[in-house]
Amino acid sequence: VLLVESGGGLVQPGGSLRLSCAASRFTFSSYAMNWYRQAPGKERELVASISSAGGSTNYADFVKGRFTIYRDNAKKTGYLQMNSLKPEDTAVYYCKARYYWGQGTQVTVSS
Repeated sequence: VLLVESGGGLVQPGGSLRLSCAASRFTFSSYAMNWYRQAPGKERELVASISSAGGSTNYADFVKGRFTIYRDNAKKTGYLQMNSLKPEDTAVYYCKARYYWGQGTQVTVSS
C-alpha cells in the first residue's frame, strides 16, 4: 500500500478533524500532493493541493478559510486540517501523490 489515509469520522457541524495521508515505497517529497473528496452521487472533486516542498498551496473555493493542507516530508505524511465543518463536507476524502491514490477515509458531519 502506497498511500494510507486516516483521521476521518463523525463530527458535529462546526467541529474539526485532521486527516493524515501516510506514504510509503516512493519518494513522497518529490511530488505534489492533493486531497480530493467524493460525496454520494457526486463526482470526485479537488479540495486542496500542496507543492512537493510545501511552499505553495491551493484550495477549492468551498473550503478556503476553513481547511489547511500541509505536509511533513521527513515523516512522509500529508495532512488536511478541517475546521468549521459543514454537513455538505460529508464525503469520502482521498489523498493523491504522483499517480497513487489512497483508499479513502469517511468524513461525516452531522448533528
